[in-house]
Order: sequence, then structure tokens, then C-alpha cells
Amino acid sequence: MIGNFQYAWTLFVKPLIAATHWKLSDVQWAFTCFVTFQTWAMPFAGWMIDRIGPRLFLTAAGVICAVGWAGLGMVHTLPMLYALYSMTGLGAALVYCGSTGMGLKWFPDRRGLAAGLISAGFGSGAALFVGFIAYTIRTAGYQTAFLYTGVFQGFLIVVAAQFLHNPKPGEVPASLASKTKARTHGVDFNSWEMLGTRHFYLMFAMALMMGVGGLMVTAQVAPMAETFKVGSAALSLSLMLNPLANGGGRLCWGWVSDHLGREKTMSLAFFLQSLILIGVVQFGGRTPALFVTFVALVFFTWGPVYSLFPSACADFFGARYASSNYSFLYSAKGMASIVGGGVAAILFEKTGSWSYGFYACAGMALISSMCALLLKSMHLPVKSAAAHTKP
Repeated sequence: MIGNFQYAWTLFVKPLIAATHWKLSDVQWAFTCFVTFQTWAMPFAGWMIDRIGPRLFLTAAGVICAVGWAGLGMVHTLPMLYALYSMTGLGAALVYCGSTGMGLKWFPDRRGLAAGLISAGFGSGAALFVGFIAYTIRTAGYQTAFLYTGVFQGFLIVVAAQFLHNPKPGEVPASLASKTKARTHGVDFNSWEMLGTRHFYLMFAMALMMGVGGLMVTAQVAPMAETFKVGSAALSLSLMLNPLANGGGRLCWGWVSDHLGREKTMSLAFFLQSLILIGVVQFGGRTPALFVTFVALVFFTWGPVYSLFPSACADFFGARYASSNYSFLYSAKGMASIVGGGVAAILFEKTGSWSYGFYACAGMALISSMCALLLKSMHLPVKSAAAHTKP
């Protein structure tokens, strides 16, 4: 129910610009605000969920999401746009953090698959709404589309929250973790201890570099289609396929990582992402079919970032503090959104071309692929003596 807030945003960009006469970069800074709050609020949210449980926080998240997203239809100033989309991001942070953390705790033997399934819900959820939103915008206006989807999704989040809880001690045998091919030692690091390891900072850098390209495409699909002279029918098809490719990639690569290992899977997926990003600018403007295909492949190879990293985080640092630990790693997405949202729009306005952004993102994906091999060569993290003195 929160996937729509990020992946259907591009449908609202042109209607907002037409109604308010704001610049593309003005509107896309709202996307940066959303992702920033969605990610940078997660360390606190994860810490609370690990200790109190997810039910109360996800219930509150449903209300926050509904108010923030529905309210976007009533904005008349940029500060209101930024504030309400940021509020939506805060609610989404609670939902995503709680859901992912629980998946890692309940299924230690299939963390890649579990994280892939849950993040696939986030990545592909917008596919349920793209057709309805596009139709509602055309017939009733973007304000009505914001209102209807905000209230409906917020309500379902509140209902789902009532069924969720963390596993009790002994409810999930630790021995199950040995079934996966991923490297793991079953030692639980709290967030302070995790922040004292080299492994965290290498994974953070990889998540940051990989986040930019996918977020740039997510925020700019509709403006890109206009630049490449792709018609509305092809754009609509792309907006329906992209969430499915995103969710499918998270599920597929997460499952592969349980059998191949996290680092090898990361290296392969990220290398393919670098090639596909180049393919968008080389071939995407030739025909609508190539545009749709290459953009979908971007999502298929970018989506696994959000199933592979949470799985690797739990493998390296244990499941007890999984929500809190992964939330620190996930905050890299907030930094990536600054480049993928507002900065990418400004770069396009200055140069008139998307090529510069895509080539830069392809280079970062290639570096991330090589960093994954470096991560594989490192021994599993060990708690330092100093870390034991911290709470």
C-alpha cells in the first residue's frame, strides 16, 4: 500500500506543473523530500519497533500516510507540497521498516526470499493503482486521485497492522539460518556495534551509488518519455510494467541470493544495471518499444537493492536488531534521492539531455558491482572490545 506513494508520483508531475506553473525541478524537490523523510526517519523508527513491536507504529503510519497523500491534492504553495509529501514519507518509513524487519526475523533460513517478497510489495504495489490513477486524473483531476488513493491505502495499512507482531524468544530456531548459502554467523550486533565495522560503510556506499540511478528513473519517467518523444500509450504501458519489473526483480534476485550468495548476486545484478542504464540513452529514444523495455530492465536490476541489502545486513549483523540496523543502511536512499530527484531535474534543465545523469549512474553501478566482490573477500564482522561497552 505504500508503493504508490513513490512509484506513481511521476503521474502527478505534469498535472501539478500545469495547474501551478511551477518548474520541473521545483516539483521534483518534493520527491527528494519524500524519500529523505522515508529513509532518514527509519533509524529511530527501527529502534522503536525492535523494542515495542510494529502494531502501534504501523497503525499510526496508516493514518499519517492517508493524511499526507490525500492532502497533496489541496496544495497551493511549494512549502505545503514539500511538507505533506514529507509527511507521507514518514508514514511510509514506519511501514517499510516494520515490515522488512519482521520478515528478516521470522524467516532466517530464507532471508533473501522473505525480504524480496516484502520489498516486492513495495516495488510492485503501484501496478494496482496506475490505471485507476491515470483514469481519475484524466476524468476528475489529480486532486481527486490523491484523495481517493490516500484514504483507501491508509485504511488498509491500519487494518493490516492489527495482525503483525515480532516473533517471541524461541519461536524461530536459530539453526534454520544454516540452510541458506549466504554467509552468516548468527551473532547479533546492535546498531552502535554495527556502525563500528568496515562492512557497514562499504555496504552504505554501495547502496548510495546504486540508489541514484533507480530513483532518477522513478521520478523522471514521464519527463523522459516526453524528451524521447514517446507517446502516451507507451508511457502508460511503461508505468504499468515498471512496478512489476521492480517487484519481480526484488523477488527474483532475493531468491537467487539464498542459493548463490549475497555478494555474488549483488555483483551480477549491479553490473547488469550499469549496462542497462547506458542502453536507455543509446536505444530508448529509437522506438517506444525499446524505451519501455530498457526502462523496465532498469527497475528489474535496481529493485534488488532493497532485497539484497536487508538480507546481507541481517546475515552480517544478526536478526535481533534487524529493523534498527537495516534502517541505518536504508538511509543511503535519502542521500541518493537528492541527486536522483532535484539535481537530476536541474541537470536536465541546464543541458537539455538526460545522458549525463545516466552515464554517471552507470559508472556508479559498475563501481558498486566491484565493491560487492570486495565485500565477499572480507571476513564476517567481529565485535570489537570497545563496542561491548556501549548499550
